[in-house]
Amino acid sequence: MRDYPGQIALVLQGGGALGAYQVGVYEALHEAGIEPDWVIGTSIGAINGAIIAGNPPERRMERLEEFWRMVRGDEVAKMWSMWPAVASAVARASIVAKGVDGFFVPNPDAAWGVHVPLGIERAAYYSTSPLLETLGRLVDLGCLNTHRTRLTLGAVNVRTSEMRYFDSRDMPLEHKHVLASGALPPAFPAVRIDGDPYWDGGLYSNTPVEVVLDDKPRRDTLIFAANVWHSTAAEPETIWQVMGRQKDIQYASRATSHVKRQQQIHRMRHIIRELKQHIPDESCKDPEVKEMLSYGCATVMHLVPLHAPRLEGEDHSKDIDFTSAGIDSRRKAGYADTLRALQHEPWADHADTMDGIVIHGATP
Repeated sequence: MRDYPGQIALVLQGGGALGAYQVGVYEALHEAGIEPDWVIGTSIGAINGAIIAGNPPERRMERLEEFWRMVRGDEVAKMWSMWPAVASAVARASIVAKGVDGFFVPNPDAAWGVHVPLGIERAAYYSTSPLLETLGRLVDLGCLNTHRTRLTLGAVNVRTSEMRYFDSRDMPLEHKHVLASGALPPAFPAVRIDGDPYWDGGLYSNTPVEVVLDDKPRRDTLIFAANVWHSTAAEPETIWQVMGRQKDIQYASRATSHVKRQQQIHRMRHIIRELKQHIPDESCKDPEVKEMLSYGCATVMHLVPLHAPRLEGEDHSKDIDFTSAGIDSRRKAGYADTLRALQHEPWADHADTMDGIVIHGATP
């Protein structure tokens, strides 16, 4: 275990089956003796994050592996193993029809039709009641709320469209907060918390790295951001490809603009800090000047974006690719990418003293 620049934060995007990449990311950190001080997650990232924060370090990989072993859906596809493309299509069709073990099942109420008023907590094609049971087994709330590892989960208020982050530093978290962060409509129903219904935070911000950059009090932080959607790609040429590209843009594009805005803000904080050196001490005692100078700081955020690769043949339904091949490939990629980052240690290089946020590689 080496010295790192500040606290370690792990940011996990939402993306269904694509979250297997995040398991590989954590696995590499864990093997290197690096346990995050803070995990921020949305949707599947909230599930992975809750399993990490809700267990002692020695149980985390075991619990993550149990969850991802449970959600694999290969039984039907094995009958078509001689034709991989057909096997993949059959496996995904089976998920649409039957759901995923320990995760979600079809909601029988949906059979009444899309115009029947079921109530917001039942108006969905699937029920996530199996996930609630799974979280009860895999996430120890006692461990989660001891503040050993801070956990922040993003969800959006259905009524107000406002993003809310449920933070274990500020309140006790329950399994329902994880469900709310992953309640992606119209597949999954809203989850009511404190009287308000919440949907998947990915609808508003699927890469909640701004939570770390906005945090107070400000601290030096090394951020590993595990991104499972692709912000750049070639032009799509078919309707099928358009559907895939649309999904990538929807769930990946906000992160870049968020980080750029935060870079400007943090650079301004460093400028204010430098300006203080040129102001007479007597003026610094003035309450108004003192208030303005309080916006300055010297904290540095090192952001390490990790990007899941595209798998051959993947399309817009890749987020329900719970086949063993898909899960294993993405987990191995996350492990290799993180191991490479740890070996290179770009955060140890010299950085401009005016930079509040240093990005090591492409923005998320």
